[in-house]
Amino acid sequence: MTEPTRLLVVDDDPEICSALARGLALHGFAVETRNRADTALPDLTGAGFSAAVVDVMLGADSGVELVRTARAQGAQLPIVMLSALSDVDHRAAGLEAGADDYMVKPFSFEELAARLRVQERRAAATRPAPARLSAADKSLRAGSRHVHLTDREFSLLALLAAHAGTPLPRGTIFDALWAGESSSENVVDVYIGYLRKKLKPASEFGFEIVTVRHQGFCLEGAAPLR
Repeated sequence: MTEPTRLLVVDDDPEICSALARGLALHGFAVETRNRADTALPDLTGAGFSAAVVDVMLGADSGVELVRTARAQGAQLPIVMLSALSDVDHRAAGLEAGADDYMVKPFSFEELAARLRVQERRAAATRPAPARLSAADKSLRAGSRHVHLTDREFSLLALLAAHAGTPLPRGTIFDALWAGESSSENVVDVYIGYLRKKLKPASEFGFEIVTVRHQGFCLEGAAPLR
């Protein structure tokens, strides 16, 4: 069964966020919401979501500036902007900031879902092939990038890739890779740091290693193939 598209909705009104989440869920999207620009920015620039819907007005913040900043920081996911402002200048500002499409309220969920699917297909057509982990030489390859890993880094990345999308507690990782050794669980954080440095920028590999508070570490995005 195909996994639902992970969609980020950004709107400062919780009721509108809830309505968008319910409506888009009926069209097969797995929706998460954010109410502020500062909390949404890491999600737009990370590898966890396949598309985003961003309102032009975010309270004291500007959705247009949020999109502009996200693109400047390397955001690649399709973004559809929503607004009650229908004049050409506002539409142009959103598109010039980096939005892929712009819809004026009120709108139908059928049309919004269709436009999101169109943007998904366009993005998929230009998306690079998944990164590949090679056990033969302990390396990770993605396009022209070729990163050599130590045995432990390779094992750690392979473990996270095998559970992509699911946070692994620090203790679980430690028991899997350092059982019987005299190290402390802090060694997990050290090696996560090593991997993150080697995999910068994460956008080139199609995934990133994120810290999920109180849950552990998680590989988000397209897991590397073996």
